[in-house]
Amino acid sequence: MSAQTETQSTAFQTYQDLLAAIAPTGESRPIKDPATGEVVAEAPVHTAADLDAAVVAAKAAQPEWAALGHEKRSEYLNKAADAIEASAEALAELLSREQGKPLNGPNARFEVGACAAWLRATASFALEPEVVVDDGESYAEVHYRPLGVVGAIGPWNWPMMISVWQLAPSLRMGNTVVMKPSEYTPLSVLALAAVINQALPADLLHVVSGGREVGEALASHPEIDKVMFTGSTATGKAIIRSSADTVKRLTLELGGNDAGIVLEDADPKAIAQDLFWGAFINTGQTCAALKRLYVHDSLYDQICEELVEVAQNMPMGVGLDENNVLGPLQNKAQFDIVADLVQKAKAGGAKVLTGGNPEPGQPGYFYPTTLVADIDNDNPLVAQEQFGPALPIIRYNSVDEAVEMANGLDVGLGASVWSSDPAKAREVAGRIEAGTVWINKHGAVDPRVPFGGAKQSGYGLEFGVAGLKALGTPQVISQ
Repeated sequence: MSAQTETQSTAFQTYQDLLAAIAPTGESRPIKDPATGEVVAEAPVHTAADLDAAVVAAKAAQPEWAALGHEKRSEYLNKAADAIEASAEALAELLSREQGKPLNGPNARFEVGACAAWLRATASFALEPEVVVDDGESYAEVHYRPLGVVGAIGPWNWPMMISVWQLAPSLRMGNTVVMKPSEYTPLSVLALAAVINQALPADLLHVVSGGREVGEALASHPEIDKVMFTGSTATGKAIIRSSADTVKRLTLELGGNDAGIVLEDADPKAIAQDLFWGAFINTGQTCAALKRLYVHDSLYDQICEELVEVAQNMPMGVGLDENNVLGPLQNKAQFDIVADLVQKAKAGGAKVLTGGNPEPGQPGYFYPTTLVADIDNDNPLVAQEQFGPALPIIRYNSVDEAVEMANGLDVGLGASVWSSDPAKAREVAGRIEAGTVWINKHGAVDPRVPFGGAKQSGYGLEFGVAGLKALGTPQVISQ
């Protein structure tokens, strides 16, 4: 790789162009559209040997990339953002076909736009040496050096955006990256990398599209210096075990079951839309979505009524239809989980306010937007992460009771408090065991603001300067 390499980006005008750019040359398997069941394209089936080759190439390219320095690397990240914007519509269409999310609303076009925005934000952060002692007798400062090769394992719910969350700070810090996408959404990540790699020197970013054995090999690979993973707590624990022998650095953003608490002074009509999207963004398939809603008894009925009205006016269907803002579950396994949990809610005596009955025989994994009231806090729909379009609404009588229920699980990714009194909301927020607590919003991640989980929702921080530091090795220089 030459440090002087300059590449020219060519926009991919259609998703067919993208598919041609990532067409497999060896073994492949079909990827189907979760909204229609139609085959989108063939995805390559890579192996542990392919992973080894990618790591060798990434490791060889890393020293020269690191030597460019922050300013030059940031220029390349901005060029990568330009390339994404030039191919944005093609990327969004492919994402919609493979993942299922609609083009409009906070979905496919939104996700692609967020990829470019995150690259630009990550390029903009200043990271200067930190002087920690300077008393006239001693002087010490902390620098952050590149780690080497970062292995990134991504999920199927936001495949492009979360890939950028992983690759952008890794590259900015002078590392190279080998990514393993979800088996459900490999095309999106392969296409994203094809676009980004138009703007980068060779061998900085590789994608290995394989199965579980490839993920396991990545987590234990002796030449990978750090693993970033977004996904389930169970898989995160397996990665911890696999990484132990090589003492890899880890950033793990694991499962959540986010609670929201509506205080008795909230305005139901004013917050209904934001509550809805906090829960149902990406059809509920978001780690930091609102998954259990605790509402004070005095507002309970009104909140339920307002949410039903919003839900019944949100069109769900095939993502390429410009009218839709909600799509299918991405895969049958997740559809079955949601259907089972809603059935358990019904069996437990809960009341389904809307939804709850998918139409038999329809193509695609569509589960209707479902609101469930009068449900016990220990019902499986509350206690287990549903990761889909079904929201349980739990009644409470005192703030202490609500906080106790919110904190009652072994996960703590995000949470929210809804109130007309900001001071009261902040006081309640400080009592909640979660990595992020939002006030009068939910799931509003920001590239400038550190993000990470508490309890079994993972460890390590992403985003902002804290996220950059997590992709480097601290080195103290003392004199």
